[in-house]
Amino acid sequence: MRILSIVAIATLMASCTPRIASDSPLPEREPEAVGMARARLDRIRPSMQRYVNEGLVSGIITMVARRGYLVHWDAVGLKDIDSRAALRRDDILRICSMTKPITSVGIMLLVEEGALSLDDPVSRYLPELAGLEVHTTRGLVPPKRPITIAHLLSHTSGLTYGLFGETPVDSLYRREDVFSGDLRNLVEEVGGLPLVGHPGEVWNYGVSTDVLGRVIEIVSGQRLDDFLSQRVLEPMGMTDTGFYASPEKADRLMTLYRTGADGLLEPTNASECSDPFGPALLSGGGGLLSTAPDYLRFAQMLLNGGELEGTRLLQQETVEMMRTNRLPESLIPIQVGPHFAPPGYGFGLGFSVLTDADATPIPDSDGVFRWLGYASTYFWIDPEEQLVGLVLTQLEPGTHPELEVEFQTLVYEAITDNR
Repeated sequence: MRILSIVAIATLMASCTPRIASDSPLPEREPEAVGMARARLDRIRPSMQRYVNEGLVSGIITMVARRGYLVHWDAVGLKDIDSRAALRRDDILRICSMTKPITSVGIMLLVEEGALSLDDPVSRYLPELAGLEVHTTRGLVPPKRPITIAHLLSHTSGLTYGLFGETPVDSLYRREDVFSGDLRNLVEEVGGLPLVGHPGEVWNYGVSTDVLGRVIEIVSGQRLDDFLSQRVLEPMGMTDTGFYASPEKADRLMTLYRTGADGLLEPTNASECSDPFGPALLSGGGGLLSTAPDYLRFAQMLLNGGELEGTRLLQQETVEMMRTNRLPESLIPIQVGPHFAPPGYGFGLGFSVLTDADATPIPDSDGVFRWLGYASTYFWIDPEEQLVGLVLTQLEPGTHPELEVEFQTLVYEAITDNR
């Protein structure tokens, strides 16, 4: 498959104008009306264009909303390098682990309805997980406490991925290939493997949210895709979000890239996320496709305390609980794999949560909560500034975290009335 050189990419970028989508996901206002400067927001485009021109990514979509109004929405670069198709602002991307907050909201809907409790042992719904043991240097030992729904939501369950870690348990996950079947199979596979630590005593990024997807299926009696569609996506007007791309939308799917040994971008179908054309695994931890406008609506609902345009999905108290850190100081900062440890961040029920604004290089406010996806998709929500930001591309793995830092810095520099 042909790969464009960095010089060729840069040449193409000069002539690429993104299509203006017809429907805005939120009401639009001039930035100055909500305490931001348009001239400063205009710095975002050339900054993102530089990443494209340098051949680091194929294209980037950016979005900013403040006080419930859309003030910035742009796309630069290409959706697909081979076809030279320009990236459009409403094109569809693999959001990978940005699926986790959506699945977590689905679980909290069931909690609000009394169908389950945060303190319930997960084995009440998934007996396959009743006999798990903990791997230690002395061998396998019984867990000090059962895994609960809250442990799964906060990634303190002791489950792992096999993707990032190098522990003996991660090696077992890779050997058993826990993602090779459907959700039922995943739970059965995990049920035969040990934990990396005692539930509640370790923060470890893993299949916890995928297990929650199976809990949703057992408790609701619906497939995960049907439940999320009916209970979260449709009520929020997220019409382009789902576990696969329908034929009529397939041409809107942005190509996923990796950086080759020669430093150039090369397309890949070997994604760590689910297959967008008919997944066997409805991965509640990483399987959704979505768009910038869809995800902005979801994030704005969370910023609003569970409500959007008159539709209440969650109670405000529930959202506040989700975005409150649940980790002790000894487990902060969280670490995703051996190289990614965002300073100053703990974890709530589905999101990372800022606990120390002085520790992070990003100009975050107190109370910020956020997450990201393996294919270089990022979002954050700032309740203090009433702000939502998204920066999305398709590069796996996410090897340019500075992209998010630079984008977020530019967004905060555009605020003119910090409160």
